[in-house]
Amino acid sequence: GIAAGIGLFIAFVGLQQAGVIVKDPGTAVKLNTHFASPDLIVFFVGMLTTAILHARRARGSILWGIIAATALACVLKFALPHMPAGVSSARDVSESMLNTRFEFANGLVALPPSLGPTFLKMDIAHALTPTMLPFVFVFLFMLTFDAIGTLIGVCEQAGFMRDNRLPRAKQAMVSDAIGTVAGAALGTSTVTSFIESAAGVEAGGRTGLTGLVVAALFLVALFFSPLIAMIGAYPPITAPALTIVGAMMMQNVAKIEWKDFTESIPAFLIIIGIPLSHSIADGLALGFISYAIIKGFSGRSREISWLTYALAVVLVLYFVFVRSRMG
Repeated sequence: GIAAGIGLFIAFVGLQQAGVIVKDPGTAVKLNTHFASPDLIVFFVGMLTTAILHARRARGSILWGIIAATALACVLKFALPHMPAGVSSARDVSESMLNTRFEFANGLVALPPSLGPTFLKMDIAHALTPTMLPFVFVFLFMLTFDAIGTLIGVCEQAGFMRDNRLPRAKQAMVSDAIGTVAGAALGTSTVTSFIESAAGVEAGGRTGLTGLVVAALFLVALFFSPLIAMIGAYPPITAPALTIVGAMMMQNVAKIEWKDFTESIPAFLIIIGIPLSHSIADGLALGFISYAIIKGFSGRSREISWLTYALAVVLVLYFVFVRSRMG
């Protein structure tokens, strides 16, 4: 259920970022029916290109989808101002992200910014004060469960799970922890396991060589920041990849024992809890707590270890005494 829940989550995020799903005061969210919007056109072209290529077993389908969406966005950005006034000044065009956020790159190559202003600038003494410790605990909890959920979700997608266990879990968590600490020391945003890694799995990545190649390409990308920023600043280009990968991860629901309610109900709560709470950690917590309670009171308490019950108690205490006081 974890992989499916994360799949729904990233697909929902992708649809929101692209403007396909928008806020609604009555129902929280709704479908954006302004299909003449350049943003939706770019998104659907990118998504359908990716889906068709993937269905035809073409390698690099996600990359080709991004390239197609980028090319179309550039064409529309150049052409729309030269269209008749009724088109170029239409509300769907004037208020679109293509018009307000997408800008052509000012060159292709640029030197990376200096790390001097942020390198080793942590205020550890202030972080360990009584006022900050609850926040430290919350971040620790959320990062830990986000990492666990992401690792399990990606490994399920890659077919690495064995009897519902993550092989070499210790090494994976230590690697994630080292990345988090190193990223903080450098002053970057948190370096951790991101669910977008599932895109690499769908492209065929299975070994550590995939990570090394991606790391090398990230280093190269530092010198092409204007081009990368142009693509990254316009969500309809990248959102199709999230949506497609999310759809692919949903195939894991077939592995759930739906006729066993002690398994299927907690799995279902995880599946809906992750996207609706916008948090992998909170969705996992909902599943863990319900799993322990349902197993315990259905006469099957011996099927799970005492650690699961202990974790469920800790999670309940965490939500009651920590999260509830933080709003």
